[in-house]
Amino acid sequence: MAKDIWAPWRIEYILGPKSGDCAFCLSEMAPGPERDAEDRRRLVVWRGRRLFVMLNRYPYAAGHLMIIPLRHVPDITELDAEESAEMMALVQLSCRALREFCRPQGINVGLNLGEAAGAGIREHVHMHVVPRWNGDSSFMAVLDDVRVIPEHLERTRERLYPVFKRLGSAPGRIE
Repeated sequence: MAKDIWAPWRIEYILGPKSGDCAFCLSEMAPGPERDAEDRRRLVVWRGRRLFVMLNRYPYAAGHLMIIPLRHVPDITELDAEESAEMMALVQLSCRALREFCRPQGINVGLNLGEAAGAGIREHVHMHVVPRWNGDSSFMAVLDDVRVIPEHLERTRERLYPVFKRLGSAPGRIE
């Protein structure tokens, strides 16, 4: 018996224009309504000084985040000391936010450097922060790498953004 799996966010990618533009590069605009609209559209939940955090549009699990430098560099070895430090600070912020937001039983944190290592977008380095639960994929993982995401990504972004804003704006945190 065939089962349908609904993934409405994929149609934008399937039908959308494909360009040579980097999927991770954000426009350089000052804070304001236009940048807020871009952040909502691009699923950005936090902007730091030199990096930002966004939901993965093609997640491994609900709440799958990526931490990305604003500067377009292909490898972690090309990050300067400030970018490297902010990346780790944003990993910590992301873990705190996910633990509060969706109470995972574990979290995977990692980098895929180069195509052979599994980097889907190898031209712009990014770190993955993936919340995990015991049995979270259940039988779905064996069905041709299928994943079940229980909520539309835009809704997840709207619910997760205030958590990042509150935790990230606390004294001593990255702004």
